[in-house]
Amino acid sequence: MNDSTEGSSPSDGRLPVVVVGAGAMGGEWIRMLARSPHAVPVGVVDLDVALATSTAASAGLDDVVVGASVAEVAERAGAEAVINVTVPQAHRVVNEQALRAGLPVLCEKPLAPTVAEALRQIALADVTGELLMVSQSRRYFNHLTAFRGAVGRLGPLATVNAQFFHADHEPGFRELMAHPLLVDMSIHHFDQLRYLTGDEPVAVRCSSWNPAWSWFAGDAAASAEFELASGARFVYAGSRCTPGLQTSWNADWRVYAEGGAAAWDGDDVVRVEAEGVGIEIPDGREGIEGSLEEFVSALRSGTTPQNEVRANVLSLAMVEGAIRSSERGGERVVVAELLEESLAQAIADERSDDVAALLTSWNSAADGIATPAWGSAPATIASGGAR
Repeated sequence: MNDSTEGSSPSDGRLPVVVVGAGAMGGEWIRMLARSPHAVPVGVVDLDVALATSTAASAGLDDVVVGASVAEVAERAGAEAVINVTVPQAHRVVNEQALRAGLPVLCEKPLAPTVAEALRQIALADVTGELLMVSQSRRYFNHLTAFRGAVGRLGPLATVNAQFFHADHEPGFRELMAHPLLVDMSIHHFDQLRYLTGDEPVAVRCSSWNPAWSWFAGDAAASAEFELASGARFVYAGSRCTPGLQTSWNADWRVYAEGGAAAWDGDDVVRVEAEGVGIEIPDGREGIEGSLEEFVSALRSGTTPQNEVRANVLSLAMVEGAIRSSERGGERVVVAELLEESLAQAIADERSDDVAALLTSWNSAADGIATPAWGSAPATIASGGAR
């Protein structure tokens, strides 16, 4: 294992990257990258250097640089980008280290625990001029793309329903979270709603709770109703501790509109009941492979990927709004108000003068997230092309 000598960029055109975080999800990324035609891992960073070494070795990577410092490992390895697969509370620290070192970042979800912190990261990315993209990997499923195409031909929407029921045991930080469903899983489904419909959240009412038999410390179940900009409603229900009749990890979806209805089981079954609306299944890379492909393509082409940090803020706002509503007894939470409160909090919390100055210059949070500062036209990549 290379822990002292400098690495070199690959000659086959693949993007050399450093993976930060060598735990379970980091291992999944490293194994995928080891066979990827788009990028190659040249370094692995973790505070537990022995873990970084063993995780890399288990993927057959005996010549990568390992260490505990993002900037140091990236420089020694000749990396051109960072894949941030750390635990959520470490995302901002790692992103800042990478962006300040001139390295674009593909960061695992959730980007941040609050919208305020996400706004600070938007400003940080703008100040450094580097791309910060969030890996909302559950956008990248071919059957979701087919479902989206059908939904787009149904006309005005009335109701979108999604149900997620699972019984998953993942010892570690997830089982200790205050809101393991809403923060760690529902973020995917809320983001899929935005990708699926092109509609944006206006307000939410939510209730969350923890069933008596739950092995989670926090609320593992929730139900929510979102008002969307079009006037439609998104009705969501989920649980991470339901042992029977489990759905797909992508949830089970129903869409009802003026021109008919469509459904997706979250896996490989898409159904449409609407005259003249067919189903076309693309053949693109899925999951984290699709996310990586779009990240690399955006860097090569200078286009704005669909999950550029700004685009992810409203998905986070859906999560934070749902949590606020639940903690206030189901009170209606208005997303626009949440965004402005978050901007004020972001300005109060920020300690870097350049980032604080940029945040202060925004007329509003909505203004600050309106136009990506990185890239040009939106990219259309694989199964997750921008709508």
